[in-house]
Amino acid sequence: MEYLSITRDIVFVLLYGGVIALELLAALYLLLRKGNAFVSGIEPPVRLRRWAAVLMAGLALGHLYWLYVVFNYSVALYFTGCLLDMLLMIIPASGIMLSMLQDRKRHVWPILVSLVPVIVLSVIGIISEDNGLSKFIRIYVVLLVVLFSVGAVLSIRNYGRWLRDNYADLEHKEFWQSNLVLAVLLLTLMFYGSARTDTFFLYSIQAVNILVVGLVMWRVETLRRLDNSDTVVENPSEEVKETALSLAVSDSICQQLKKNCEDTHLYLQYDLTLAQLAQAIGTNRSYLSQYFSWQGITYNAYINGLRIDHFIRLYHEAVAGDRVFTANQLAAESGFHSYSTFSAAFKQKTGKTVTTWMSDVRK
Repeated sequence: MEYLSITRDIVFVLLYGGVIALELLAALYLLLRKGNAFVSGIEPPVRLRRWAAVLMAGLALGHLYWLYVVFNYSVALYFTGCLLDMLLMIIPASGIMLSMLQDRKRHVWPILVSLVPVIVLSVIGIISEDNGLSKFIRIYVVLLVVLFSVGAVLSIRNYGRWLRDNYADLEHKEFWQSNLVLAVLLLTLMFYGSARTDTFFLYSIQAVNILVVGLVMWRVETLRRLDNSDTVVENPSEEVKETALSLAVSDSICQQLKKNCEDTHLYLQYDLTLAQLAQAIGTNRSYLSQYFSWQGITYNAYINGLRIDHFIRLYHEAVAGDRVFTANQLAAESGFHSYSTFSAAFKQKTGKTVTTWMSDVRK
């Protein structure tokens, strides 16, 4: 049996043991330490941290179990291992994905319910020791993974739209990184589900496990917990729901934005949220959100547009005053904490890169 022969490979044994140690250390770190050790100044969602710890501990437990199966193989133990892998991978992976979407609380229990047929078939396989059931389990799990992938991609896309509608600054809230986490977790599930036993596969799955640990830990360290007052999706009153934003209200919001945001340079405030801006101009978040929707822009685009206009003014003033400056410095003075964010927003608004625009202006 390939599993047993691989235990004679000292390199693989060391790698296998190292992966178990890495997963256990990651689990202990996530459980015992409240704050980040590697990326300071960012407080991750507590729920994400806990689910990540469950995943790390589950991966380590799975590795230890399969080590036992190698030396004590039976169909019953094999089915038990498959069941443990699914429960210890799919449920925590789902918890991690749902925890990264902070617009509202999403529950994991529907995922657990979807696994009931797998649990039933696995229990039957354990009792009857019928190895033929494994192919039905794999087919069902593949279907689940496909459905989970489609649902996760749609949820992440909607979440990205929600972020742009509610936050001026997306640093450490980036939704594209969640797609990366999802892809690697699904890759891991597919690796586990293939049930191959060749040496290349056994080495590959260890490499994938290391990648999972690194990526999940990186996401925990870099994802900012959103404030509760901003993450709860506001339920507008029936009046707001049923009545379109009137022209008078729209004009009033436009005037208040000019007076209390644009003229006061409130848009320079880092991480200014839609809710905070609504409070500053004396309206509610639902009306302000509708206003931006009427304008055909997102809140993020509105704030970034003001910041880019601010940058252009600073640039012309610096050139006119013959001051020494850098684009990075002016971008920071315009409210951008990330130059890459500024650069992307600038090109989207002007159609030119910052370097090209400055070169054209100087001609």
